Parts: sequence; structure tokens; C-alpha cells
Amino acid sequence: MRGSYGLLRYWAKIGLLLLMLTMVGCNTLKKVEDDELLLIKNSIYADDEKISNEDIRGLIAQKPNSTVLGYPLRLNLYNLAKENPDSSFTDWLHRKEKREQRLNNFLSKKQVDRLRESFVVKGASDFFKRIGEPPAIIDTALTQKSIERLEAYYNSKGYFNNSGAYTIVNSKRKKRAEIEYNINLEKPFHIDTITTNIASKDLDSIYNTTVEASFVKQGEQFDLANFNNERERLTALFRNSGVYNFQESSINYDILRDTTIAADDQLMDVQLNIQNPRSVNDSTNTNDYRIHRFKKINIYADYQITATGDSLKSIDYDNYTIFYNNELKYRPKALADAIFFLKDSIYRDLDRIRTYRQITNLNTFKYPNIEFIPDSTRTQLTSNIYLAPRPKFSLNLDFDVTHSNIQQVGTVFGATVITRNVFGGAETLNISARGSVGLLTNPSLSNETFTSELGGDINITFPRIWFPFNTEKIIPYYMLPQSRFLIGTNFQQNLGLDRQSFNTILSYNWSPSTSLKNNIELLNVEFVRNVNTDNFFNVYQNTYSTLDGIADDFESEPGFEDFYDENVDPMLDDNDELNLLIPEGANSFIDAILAPGSSADSETVASVQSIDERQQRLTENNLIFASNYTFTKDSRTDINDNNFYQLRIKLESAGNLLSILDGIVPYNKNDDDQLLVFSVPFSQYVKTEFDFIRHWELSSSEVLAFRSFLGMAVPYGNSESIPFVRSYFAGGSNDNRAWNAYELGPGSTNNLNDFNEANLKIALNLEYRFPIAGDVKGALFADAGNIWNVFDNEENPDAVFSDLGSLADIALGTGLGLRYDFTYFVFRLDMGLKTYNPAEEASRRWFSDYNLRNAVFNIGINYPF
Repeated sequence: MRGSYGLLRYWAKIGLLLLMLTMVGCNTLKKVEDDELLLIKNSIYADDEKISNEDIRGLIAQKPNSTVLGYPLRLNLYNLAKENPDSSFTDWLHRKEKREQRLNNFLSKKQVDRLRESFVVKGASDFFKRIGEPPAIIDTALTQKSIERLEAYYNSKGYFNNSGAYTIVNSKRKKRAEIEYNINLEKPFHIDTITTNIASKDLDSIYNTTVEASFVKQGEQFDLANFNNERERLTALFRNSGVYNFQESSINYDILRDTTIAADDQLMDVQLNIQNPRSVNDSTNTNDYRIHRFKKINIYADYQITATGDSLKSIDYDNYTIFYNNELKYRPKALADAIFFLKDSIYRDLDRIRTYRQITNLNTFKYPNIEFIPDSTRTQLTSNIYLAPRPKFSLNLDFDVTHSNIQQVGTVFGATVITRNVFGGAETLNISARGSVGLLTNPSLSNETFTSELGGDINITFPRIWFPFNTEKIIPYYMLPQSRFLIGTNFQQNLGLDRQSFNTILSYNWSPSTSLKNNIELLNVEFVRNVNTDNFFNVYQNTYSTLDGIADDFESEPGFEDFYDENVDPMLDDNDELNLLIPEGANSFIDAILAPGSSADSETVASVQSIDERQQRLTENNLIFASNYTFTKDSRTDINDNNFYQLRIKLESAGNLLSILDGIVPYNKNDDDQLLVFSVPFSQYVKTEFDFIRHWELSSSEVLAFRSFLGMAVPYGNSESIPFVRSYFAGGSNDNRAWNAYELGPGSTNNLNDFNEANLKIALNLEYRFPIAGDVKGALFADAGNIWNVFDNEENPDAVFSDLGSLADIALGTGLGLRYDFTYFVFRLDMGLKTYNPAEEASRRWFSDYNLRNAVFNIGINYPF
């Protein structure tokens, strides 16, 4: 990756140079005429009080040019464009008498004409205009339009007699000005009495039971937003109380006072009108809104537009009539459980929405069509639900090209076969296979040149809670329950220790609302087998370097000579002529130092023992038998919502069930008194995680994003440490971007291992996101955090979280980033600088490596949080 970082630094310098040239070489007023003024600021005052509300400021029709950290980048990019590139090219062509003729002879007249349309002549200007922004010249017509918008806004807040004016204030800098908008509010109107005129008796009865929940209240200041909210509330109320055909347009209000005439009391009377719907064929004929109940519910499975009613068969199940062609491919209960309409119950819009969601959740049908047909009494409904099946089988293929610090280049391929409605209950079966082939970056890690990986899994999803007991009362179907059972395996060759893994998951998830989600993994079993453990010191070369450095002092010891060889890897230590053999020499040296009666001092023994424990931990096979629960709350309403928060809490426990079974089925034990299952000590720990994300929309195009993460895993019983695959690491494109992944920590240690990990993690991230030009976005960020060891067998005090004083080890990285929005995903490049590095001496922790040479570049897809 060093070559990649060097290239990224090179382009970063080029980009910085271009930006500096743009800032120095551009004249902001280049395209502002002498009789024009460049708008630099808008200010709004209501009764002399300055308004900072973004919703109100958004009413201004003309805004100043956008800036990047106070610099009008897009304006100056626009200024780089030539107004008439064709004329400039023509002037240049005719500047010398025979220039055009020589070009025609050299290129031909047709090619000279094409040169006129080329990027060099015209395309560059078009490009700068497209990504740039024309100067915001003050336009009094737009200014007056802004006044009208502001007056209308304050009208909607009860200030019916407000008046507005604007003032253009010239800046001390030439040809620049700001606009001050001043609104004189006058006294607001308040609601005195509220009367109703409801034509339908059924609606009147429903309304009177909920009148206290009204948004429009006596004595409050008039606010049009409250009236709109009340119309929405009443529409939802009526449509969830049996009035299936109620329309919001039937609601209107009368203001019983002339609001253009000011008075001392400024009170108004309000009348709520709810009219009956008009007949489609006769606008003068109306029918009362009525409460409807379901008379009949029909489900058309395998619906085809060309099918006729006479050709369909039908069965009745639990007050539903199911129509189908030839044979019914679905269990009736599976279809009935997805429908929330009940015979003889009133119509509710909520049930219609839940029915749509659950049918979609089945992943077996296309988006359904639901029809409601009233009878002649206008009090009963027949519902027809048309279900068009999705294809029984489908195939997804994936192909990707990757690069990492292990592989120079790799190809990843995968295939998934999806089978729907496997057992007739809308179950979905996924059978996946994946593989990869890559070229090793460092051939010394293996005797081979290529890496390979092969894996696959079988995943079946049930649209219900698959459990011996009935859970419908606790988790009803409108919560979109799902059960998932997965079994999979993965094999690696020439990647690290050539890991083989097998995993099984039985999980349940459900969503009480669109913002809440629960997930329980009742069973999460993972078995990890390291095949090529002799490759440890080739893979973890930092660990080997430490051990080889210790071994330098023992080269002349009797009986140690067979542990060394000349120039095994001279890149590890240029000053050594002898290096420990891998793996025989390294392992024999460890045994000799740790053997009773060794001549090594206590400090050396402790260091070698730490290396030996790390080797055993990373080469031992792991059996993880865990269960976990995850709660997620997301307040985001849609993808355009930039004011939201996300909360995720996870609790996990591993090994408890196996530990309990020890009293029933005795296990074998190893020399460390650990219980063994299939000759492997199982992991036992508890783990908890707290993840919180908050976004604030500063303006229509600027966002401040914050994330906090706290995670801790505590081993106990059968374990002294957390399995590597369940531990925490710091650094990388989605964490602290001033460090590469696995390089930060633990604690104040400095790149102790090749892959640094621990069982406690704190992470805090803050990012300011802003537009630059077109689809190019920018970001300024600050990432803080670290990992530590706690309550495990780690003895290095620099890596252990001992008390609150350990918070001084929290690292801080700051930097900037560029993003390009491809609509479907965002490509991200971040440059992080080590602002506070706890691995340095106390006097050098702040800004010691704060320069471009030590910058860390991270590439990512989509935003980190």
C-alpha cells in the first residue's frame, strides 16, 4: 500500500496547488459590471429582532454565492470560463495573417472547425460553467419577491397586518452589497371561539370523541401550520374509524372576521367545515360519509390479468376466500397471516398499510393491488387483494476487483440462487457460493504466489417467528417478523494462517414501527480452524522482529546455534547477520527461554512469554457459541432527511450454555484446565456495545454529523481473552482516519503488533460536510478514540485501561476529505493527520507528525456514519 499512499500524496499536492492557483489567480468581481452589485449577505429582521431560522431564511429568492470555508470557490471556477470562446478562438485565428491558412493546410479546414468545438477551446469553459456558479447580482425583482414570501409567511402565523421592506447596504469593498429585510409584524390574531359544521352524523360522532386532541385550540395564536396538522389528523382519524373513502379536501375552515381591519382585541372566530363527498356523475348530488365494515375479503393468489373469474378455483379459510389457478401453491394460513382486514370489523387505513408491508415482507409477491368495493347500503365493503407472484427462481452474479496490503490485485466472484416459497409458506431459500483469487503482495508470506478463498452458505428465511411456542400475541404479524437460519463455511489458502471457518446462525427480527427494529440471534456458532500455524511469524512480522531482536543477545549461547540462519530476511534487520529460523528456530528459542533454569533475566522471560501467549492465542482454534440481542432506533424519515439520530445497543453472551451443560455432560479439559468441545476450548465472554449517531442540518447543503461508540467484551470462566474475530481494532476509513486499520493502540503502545486489537473500544467522530462544486462534496473531520485491554490476561500496563487516567490515551486525528456523489453511492477519499498521538512521548504527542508526509489516506464507499 506504500505505493498507493505515495500516489495519493502526489495527487493531493497537485490538487492543493491547483486550488491555490485558483484562489490567487481569480478575480471575484471579474463578471460583475460597473452598474451591478454582488450580493454578499442577507439579513432578516422582524420587529428589529434578527431572524436566524433556516426555514424563514430559505424563503429568500436570491442568495449569496456559496463558499467553501469562506472562499467563493464555485464563483471563481465560473469566472475561469470564457464568455465567448468561439469569438476568442476566431480572434486568435485571425491575429496573424496566414495562421488560418497554415492550420487548414496542416489539419484541413474541417478539422480546424472541429477544433473550435474541442475541449481546449470551448469544452473547458462549458465545464467551468457547469461546475461553477454565476455571480449573485442583486436583482430588485427577486428582492421584492422575497418580501412577498416573508409577508405571506408571517400572515400564516397570525400577523395579518404585517408589512415588509428592504434596504440595500453597500459594502466597504467595491461593487459588493448586502440586503436587509425588515418586517413590521403588528399585533397577531388569536382564536376566540371554534364552531363546527359537519354534514355527516358518523363523522360528527367520531370528531366529538377526540376534540381535545385538536391542534387548533381556543385562545392560541393563529398558525396555519396547526390548521394543516389538524386536517391531517382528522383525515387519519376518519380513515382509521371505518370511513374508507374520506378525502382531506372535504375539510376547510372559515375565518369569521375581516382580518384586514385591526382592532384592540385581535380575536377571530373559526368554523370547521367537513362536507360530504360529491357524486362522480352528478356534482350536485352528495352521499353522507359512512362507517364501513368488511362483508367479504377475497385473496387472489397467483393473480394474472388474463385470467377470468370462471377459470379460478377457490377455498374458504378463516373468513377469507382464496382464489387460485389449477392448484394452490401457498398454504392458506401464510396468506391469511399477511392480511390485516377482518370480516365484520371496521375499515382502518392502518390495516391497509400493514397489509401492504407484510405482503412485501414475504418476498414472494410483487407489490399488491388492493381494491375496495362498497355495497348498495354504503356501509359494507368487499375487499379484493390481488397477489402477482415473483419468479420462483432467480440468479444473482457478482464480480469485483480488489486490492489490499496482502494482495496486489484480486478478483472476487460470487453467485446466489434464490428460491421463493420453498415449503408453501412464502419461505425464501438463498444458496450462495463465493470465491476469490489474488496475487500476493509479499511472496515471503507463503511459498506460493497466489491466494485463494472459497466459501458458501445456505440461508433460509421464514416470514414468521419459527419457534415451538406461539409468539403472535407478543410479536404480531404487523411487526414484520422474520426467522433466519444460516449455515456456511469458508476456506482460505495462502492468506495468513489459512483459516477455515464454519458458522451457524438462528436469528429472529421484527419491527414494532418503521423506526424501531429488534434482532435476536438465539444461536450464533462459529468454529475457526487455523491450518497453517507454522506461518505465524511470516504473517505477524512485527512480532517476529521483536522476538528476533531479543534473540540477538543469545547468538553465542551454547545450544542456541541451530536456532539461527544467515540472512533469512535481511529486510527485517539490516544490521543482523543471523536471524531466527521460521518456524523451527523461533519456536525453539521461545521454548529455551521459557524452560526452567533459563539464563535469561526476568524482563526477557516476560517479553518472550508475552509473545508466546500471543502466538498461542492467534494460532489456536476457536469455538464461539454465542447469543445476542440488538435494539436499533432510527428517527430518519427518508434518505433526504438530514436531521435525525440512530441508536444501536447490542448485548452478547458466549459460552454460558456450554458451561451449564458441563454438569450434565462432562467435558474433557486441557492442561490449562479449560473445558473442551470437539478438542477445542470454547470461548466464554459477555459483550456490550453502544452506538449513537446524530446529524444536524445546518443548511440545505451543509450537515454536521456526530458518532459515538463504546464497546467492551469481558472474558471469564473458560477464557482469559476475547477471540480475535470478536475483538476490537482502531483506525481505518470508518474509524480514526489518521491511522490505518489495526495500527492504533492498544493504549499508548506504538504499533506493537501487525494487527493490534483489544477488548475495550471508545470512538468519537465529528464531521462537517459541505458542497464544493456540483456532485463534489467536501468534509472536515475530527476522529478521537482508542482501544485498550481490560479484565483479560494482558500485562503490558501501556495497553491496559486501568482507571480514568487511561483516557489520556485517546488519540485524536483531524483531516479533510473529498466525496463524489454517483447518486447510487458516494466515493470517498479522506486525508487524516495525527493531531494527538498517545504512542509518542508526552512532550511530542501534539502535532509531532502533523504534516502531509505523515498523512494517512483512506478510500471508502459511502459516508462513514
